[in-house]
Amino acid sequence: MAITQTEFETLLSNTSKRLEGDIVWQEDEDRSPCFEFRAEVQSSSGWPLFVKGSFNPLIPALSYALILKSAGRIYALDLGKDHHNPQCTQVGEVHKHRWSEQFRDKDAYMPTDISAAPSDPVAVWVQFCAEAKIQHQGQMMSPPTRTGELFL
Repeated sequence: MAITQTEFETLLSNTSKRLEGDIVWQEDEDRSPCFEFRAEVQSSSGWPLFVKGSFNPLIPALSYALILKSAGRIYALDLGKDHHNPQCTQVGEVHKHRWSEQFRDKDAYMPTDISAAPSDPVAVWVQFCAEAKIQHQGQMMSPPTRTGELFL
């Protein structure tokens, strides 16, 4: 079920969004070099939201996505990988996705407010939460360091 542009703007600007508890990165279940997490987002409006994070320390590439369970990804920040927009424009390695009725989450733009590097997921998390107006009532733990062989 899609949402309207007005619903998206209202949801994103809602300052009651919050995550409770610490965020701990887990190894990707597909045995890739990535670490991941998923955390439920609470709000006074009751939207069924969660945040999903993915970090590949080898590239390094980092992604945080705000997901509405009924519509999919509605807002995201990607660092470390380029993006090709539906209009055939290329967006750089630091880009954001915002929901639109025309393109859903497929259109991206280059932000000017993200200064942390993809190799620092905790600092990027603080910047992502500030812009997405998510209060994190806990700590984000640093991803573990990759040890041993990746491919056995």
